[in-house]
Amino acid sequence: MKGRSTQVERMLLVMILFLLATPLFAGDPAQLWVSTKGSDTAEGTEKHPLLTLDMALRKAREMRRLAEPAAKDGIHIIIEGGTYRLNEPIRIRPEDSGTAGSPTIIRSAGTGQPVLSGGKVIRGWIRKGNLWEADAPTMGTDVIDFRQLWVNNRKATRARDYNDHKMGRILSWDHVSRTCMIPFPKKWKAEQLVGAEMVILQWWAIANLRIKEVKVMGDSARLSFYDPESRVQSEHPWPAPWISKETGNSAFYLTNSRQFLDQPGEWYLDKRAGKVYYWPLPSEQMTSATVVAPYLETLLKMEGTIDRPVSHVYFKGISFQHASWLRPSQYGHVPHQAGMYMLDAYKLQVPGTADKKGLENQAWVGRPAAAVEVLYAHHTGFEACRFEHHASTGLDYKKGTHHNLIIGNLFKDIGGTGIQVGTFSEESVEAHLPYDPADEREISTNETIANNLITDVTNEDWGCVGIGAGHVRGINIVNNEISNVSYSGISMGWGWTRTINAMRNNTIRANKIHHYGMHLYDVSAIYTLSAQPGSVIAENVIDSIYQAPYAHDPHHWFYLYTDEGSSYFSIRDNWTPAEKFLQNANGPGNTWENNGPLVADSIRARAGIQPPYQYLLKDRSPAAPHRKINQYVPEDDKPSLIEIASANADAPDAQLLKRIAGEFKLPAGSLYQWNNRAVIYARLKDPRSLRANLAANFPKATVKLYTDRFYSFDRQTHCAENQLKEQDQVILTAKLVRNPGLQKEYFSHYATQFEKWPEVARGLCQAGFQSVVMFREEDQLMLIISLPKGRTSDQLNAKTLENNPKVQQWNKMIRKYEEGQPGAKTGQTWSLFKHLN
Repeated sequence: MKGRSTQVERMLLVMILFLLATPLFAGDPAQLWVSTKGSDTAEGTEKHPLLTLDMALRKAREMRRLAEPAAKDGIHIIIEGGTYRLNEPIRIRPEDSGTAGSPTIIRSAGTGQPVLSGGKVIRGWIRKGNLWEADAPTMGTDVIDFRQLWVNNRKATRARDYNDHKMGRILSWDHVSRTCMIPFPKKWKAEQLVGAEMVILQWWAIANLRIKEVKVMGDSARLSFYDPESRVQSEHPWPAPWISKETGNSAFYLTNSRQFLDQPGEWYLDKRAGKVYYWPLPSEQMTSATVVAPYLETLLKMEGTIDRPVSHVYFKGISFQHASWLRPSQYGHVPHQAGMYMLDAYKLQVPGTADKKGLENQAWVGRPAAAVEVLYAHHTGFEACRFEHHASTGLDYKKGTHHNLIIGNLFKDIGGTGIQVGTFSEESVEAHLPYDPADEREISTNETIANNLITDVTNEDWGCVGIGAGHVRGINIVNNEISNVSYSGISMGWGWTRTINAMRNNTIRANKIHHYGMHLYDVSAIYTLSAQPGSVIAENVIDSIYQAPYAHDPHHWFYLYTDEGSSYFSIRDNWTPAEKFLQNANGPGNTWENNGPLVADSIRARAGIQPPYQYLLKDRSPAAPHRKINQYVPEDDKPSLIEIASANADAPDAQLLKRIAGEFKLPAGSLYQWNNRAVIYARLKDPRSLRANLAANFPKATVKLYTDRFYSFDRQTHCAENQLKEQDQVILTAKLVRNPGLQKEYFSHYATQFEKWPEVARGLCQAGFQSVVMFREEDQLMLIISLPKGRTSDQLNAKTLENNPKVQQWNKMIRKYEEGQPGAKTGQTWSLFKHLN
């Protein structure tokens, strides 16, 4: 009951504060009216409205400068329905600020939806076969560049090589020459690819790479790319293109070439010819369709300074549409994480920084543009607004903001992140450094994000998120619904550090997150980074993660994910279909309590958008029909084996292994080591999560999960006297000879041993072996033997031979298939691991 009352009290407080801060009907506020039929020389009354919001803001600013009595109870700028096409961003400055008792409220008149659009309408379409052609929009004599096109408010597809959600697979990536090999169909024309783009999946991000040169080599081609993205893409280690026999190489598609315009719903901009080409869907009539290309990157800038912030300005019921973002076309786009693009990045020759001993990479990042940007502002807000049809971020409270409210809005059809808050990294500061400014006014503090519907966002930059919070303090992310995102639902934190920093007292509570991970994995509904003392993740409901067909690891998805440095969190009472969580390289002080499918129905019922705002749900985007939903199937109850093999002769860091074992609550005696290899052998709820954690913590090592258990003897199944005794465990390793024919014989012998060589099992029984299990991964063999406590394998091996010559024959036969590992003693086939814990 305590958790429930805390939530209700918090939300009641949020709603009361919002109503008090924005008194729509209290007192007698001054009114300024805006209409598409108005004039900026008019008085601004309801009968004689202004034409632009800019002029209304100027008049309001003058009323405050002159301290006019009419502004005593506030100023309402009332915008009538219609589309207001902007040629420059609307700017709200410190001089536009109101006060708690006299706020400035910019709101809908309630007679239709007022739309502030950054787009240009394209008219004059002429049919030419399947395609329709129109003059591209211009500014003066220059053709306007754009990367999106909306036809009747539906985003059309920029012409691409693979259709119907399909992608290709790269053949290789050469980091030295900075080139990529791809399959090259005969129908493609290499000369038409120069200036096109490659979009490539790399773990938890994509990259947009402008193609500079194409060298065709039979049925494949080598691509090179323009700088700066060519340099950054090939020098940074994380994330990077992957090459994998198991899951396939990195997926890609090519776009922005006329030759790819080959099916309905696709478009192409020919800047040189000044023409736009579009192949309409059967339902579209181009003579009457409304076609919009984005022009402005930012529609609204609310910007103060650290000493003179903007305050007490609110938007209600306004729609923001058609913002552009052109950086990928100008400089390429290689994100680090959560859409933050790398300005410079490279691998360290000598790993380690003062804050992170094992860090092997450096990165400096930039922040994508947003349709609405807020900087140095407090007591501002957006309620019942619509953020739709944008190329990049929807709404961004960037820095130096506090006590702002984002309540009851729709974020839909957005290329990047829906809502973004707080500093991630300054462009001049390396991304992995703790952020804790001397002047705390820089920190985004006590922001509230509540009752918003965030759906079909991240639909271009697949590595963005529904809600992204950087270095924030006291943020409340509550009762939102997030669906149909390409990556994670909510990401909170930055820096990858356990060091205490600016972040603390943050709350993610009672959100409903479903249908996420559409394209990328290493993913979670809720994801955190770094130390955040006093922070809570509670009472959220998470369900339905998509099966991403081109993910680097099809198992690397989670419902909750506390990543590097996450510390001092309370994670409790979150409903998920299964306990598929990841705690990767966490710091101290995290508590996990009552998360999973057994959380009370009453908690599930309270998650998501609350009744006053549920009218938003009619705008929820439908689930993707071409994507299945993951069904988590726990591993069987048998122990799992994971091996960590160092790239050099050094043994894996034992202390780090022990810390990870503690985080995953592994039993004592489950860690082993031999030479440069370590092994974990234990019963695990989710061995793939542990493998992923180890791979992240040992980036230079090879981390294998052994799944091929090809032989299993156990006393209870194979022995007449089958009472189990207290056990010791022994793990040994060897290699198979590199002869496919002999390997096939080897596994055939083991597959038929109980039938054709029953004497071997009888010998194991009489000697007292409790169990013998063998795993194989390619040519690597692992042997796990359970012995009665205090006995040795040599003692028991001798007893298997007593009155049983067949065992000796078996042993002699099987030796020809096995050989010692590199580093084993001369003449030694099986090498013994020693206990680490």
